[in-house]
Amino acid sequence: MRDSTANEVLGFVKENDVKFIRLGFCDIFGLQKNIAIMADELQTAFENGVSFDAHAIRGFRDVRQSELLLFPDPSTLSVLPWRPGPGRVARLYCDLKNPDGSAFAHDGRVLLRQVAQRAEEMGYVCKIGAECEFYLFKTGEHGEPTDETFDKGGYLDIAPLDRCEDIRREICLTLEEMGIKPETSHHEQGPGQNEIDFKFSTALACADNLQSFKSAVKAIAARNGLFASFMPKPLLEAPGSGMHVNLSLAQNGRNIFRSVGEGQSNIAESYIAGILAKTAEITAFLNPIANSYERFGQFEAPKYVSWSHQNRSQLIRIPAAAGEKIRMELRSPDPSLNPYLVFALIIAAGLDGIEKETALPPAVDADLYMADESITKALALLPGSLDQAIGLAENSKFVKSVIGEELLLKYLAVKKAEAADFHAAEDKARFYRERYFSVI
Repeated sequence: MRDSTANEVLGFVKENDVKFIRLGFCDIFGLQKNIAIMADELQTAFENGVSFDAHAIRGFRDVRQSELLLFPDPSTLSVLPWRPGPGRVARLYCDLKNPDGSAFAHDGRVLLRQVAQRAEEMGYVCKIGAECEFYLFKTGEHGEPTDETFDKGGYLDIAPLDRCEDIRREICLTLEEMGIKPETSHHEQGPGQNEIDFKFSTALACADNLQSFKSAVKAIAARNGLFASFMPKPLLEAPGSGMHVNLSLAQNGRNIFRSVGEGQSNIAESYIAGILAKTAEITAFLNPIANSYERFGQFEAPKYVSWSHQNRSQLIRIPAAAGEKIRMELRSPDPSLNPYLVFALIIAAGLDGIEKETALPPAVDADLYMADESITKALALLPGSLDQAIGLAENSKFVKSVIGEELLLKYLAVKKAEAADFHAAEDKARFYRERYFSVI
């Protein structure tokens, strides 16, 4: 119901036996939160907001000014199909506001809207599609996640090797009920690893859909006695889970990503070049946990700042496609990110490239996992650890210009403490499991 108004939502809730409304948002690290209200409180929520203790949310407010208000966005209404009836449960994502009615400066949805508005003022609309990978693990007798994968299948396998197909089917049908259109689903390379891709949309809709997707995957997995993990590298010996971000740029309703690399789309090439130039600086957001860096440089995850057509060893590739489906794919992000902040940073980097008319460097067509040093020594490396990524973000004027210095300082303060805890841990695998596995 992307074009719904508050009155239309109130009518839908009344006519469809919706009794509970979840007001959803996320913290600055992308962790989802919500408050549930009864349906008859929804009109008041639209008009006056619903207050909560922002001091209790990491990175939001200090105790002296702890109040924030949730204002539901009527365009995000979705009934949660996995909640039992009668008395249906619906969810609305919310904008965060201060008690005086002004927008909360650390609200990722607000920041993403601002960047999207900047793009529109320049004459462009950015479309985004996410390819999100995840693992399915068996659970123990008390429902706790184990490290035993649901199957031993591999890339594009079918039953009986692929035991996850019924779960993927159920997830896809659930997403359709929620108004999210899946395009493809399949078994990925790792045992118990899966991927479901959904249709391109505007940046804000894609970020909202990604949060809904992760909730649906976890709910459907749990309903089937399984645990879904979006941790970047839950099994150190197996492929990691990426969240490839596909982007295109429309001008006057037309995709301008045609003929990228052939000298016929200078705007699109500058957009890609801008993202290439800034990826290292924003990696602390694209790959925000210590475990993220176990993934780089193997199993088709990138290691260098480079691009090419179709080549999956690159940071950015231009997949084989035609017409309106031509796009660029950024391959370094992983599912532990905050999509609102990340999409804002990626789009802003591309717009920066357009404004500066940044030239796209030559494509690197080699297999960078096997390439000779004569090729790789000329390429910049992605950060190899959370520490390195923090240092680059901390000194980035670009990042500060997009999300603000105060939010950056709060974000990095938590990440510095996390990196210190990781370095102090004697058993890295145990640290990953205890810190991330059951949360992400």
